[in-house]
Amino acid sequence: MSERKVLNKYYPPDFDPSKIPKLKLPKDRQYVVRLMAPFNMRCKTCGEYIYKGKKFNARKETVQNEVYLGLPIFRFYIKCTRCLAEITFKTDPENTDYTMEHGATRNFQAEKLLEEEEKRVQKEREDEELNNPMKVLENRTKDSKLEMEVLENLQELKDLNQRQAHVDFEAMLRQHRLSEEELRRRQQEEDERETAALLEEAQKRRLLEDSDSEDEAAPAPPAPRPQPTAILHEAKRKAEGMGSRLQLSGLVVVKKTKTEAEGAGSRRGQAPPTSGARERRGAADPSPQPPGASSLSQLGAYGDSEDSDSNI
Repeated sequence: MSERKVLNKYYPPDFDPSKIPKLKLPKDRQYVVRLMAPFNMRCKTCGEYIYKGKKFNARKETVQNEVYLGLPIFRFYIKCTRCLAEITFKTDPENTDYTMEHGATRNFQAEKLLEEEEKRVQKEREDEELNNPMKVLENRTKDSKLEMEVLENLQELKDLNQRQAHVDFEAMLRQHRLSEEELRRRQQEEDERETAALLEEAQKRRLLEDSDSEDEAAPAPPAPRPQPTAILHEAKRKAEGMGSRLQLSGLVVVKKTKTEAEGAGSRRGQAPPTSGARERRGAADPSPQPPGASSLSQLGAYGDSEDSDSNI
């Protein structure tokens, strides 16, 4: 077990390497290698797209009778991921690329086609110039005209750059900055005016609402004060009414009851009582009026009380 890890192995003295039999393998033998798709392709059988960088287990072989500058050309076999159809492509050392052979079409090779077209045109031109001297002269004339046009365009660009070099970009930027500030200031002033107008309108609306609420909740107006002349007229009117009642008191006779008549007969020999004594007596023992007494009798009694008060 320890011999498999050693660096040097034992060779007997009679060892002859020429006597070792060589393994004879066919030149077109195939190897299984792991690779990635070198370009975008589309399967011709099912139309499946195979993108660049997709990994495959491919079979590799050496192409017979095809060599470029001593470099062998290899062919690869892969299978479509959908229909398992075989797709083959090989190396192209001349263009440092790969060439599609069978089973699919290459996509997105516009740049390669353009380069091939340029190479083809250049080769045809060289072939024509090689066999036709007049064609060489024509091509040189065309090239000289194209070069003059390019120089004219270049001179125009230089003149344009020189004209732009005299422009003061700092002043232009400063003016642009000032115009932006002026525009910003105007916008701010407009915003302030709109805000003030909105506030004023809201304040007016609030005042109108307050005035309406005050009108609804306002108290009743105070009663007017009586004028002095009106008081005098009222007193005069009351005095006239009192005089008329005095006249009516003389005409109306109060009907006296039996007890009052006996009391009056006993008082005939006595002195008449004073008004104060009469009032106290009336307060102590008020004489009840008959339930059927008329309003005229009540008015006569009210007139007698007023006469007694006036005598005092």
